[in-house]
Amino acid sequence: EMQLVESGGGLVQPGGSLRLSCAISGMPFDDYAIGWFRQAPGKEREGVSCISRKNGSTFSTDSVKGRFTVSSDNAKNTVYLQMNNLKPEDTAIYYCAEGAPWLCRYIERRMEDFGSWGQGTQVTVSS
Repeated sequence: EMQLVESGGGLVQPGGSLRLSCAISGMPFDDYAIGWFRQAPGKEREGVSCISRKNGSTFSTDSVKGRFTVSSDNAKNTVYLQMNNLKPEDTAIYYCAEGAPWLCRYIERRMEDFGSWGQGTQVTVSS
């Protein structure tokens, strides 16, 4: 059974950093995409960043480009989201999800095509 487990969330001051982890197990394929999504209170879920496991290509949305970096340690079956210069508007529950390797560039428009999802980890940016 495929499982994704997020960790690393917490409370951080504006301008601070956090690194989220997405531990992946039970994946039947060796090529897939892992997307990071977030949902703020009262708002719809949105795509943030994505990485294709096999070729390592990444994609980030304009709202986080230059501040968030997605990376993968394939030996550990873990995908990371390094978040720097955090802003209060980054406050949300962050989720990782698995999808077909070509889905990264469509992370904002084809969220429903991502299959297995983790339970989420809370990120709060506040002074």
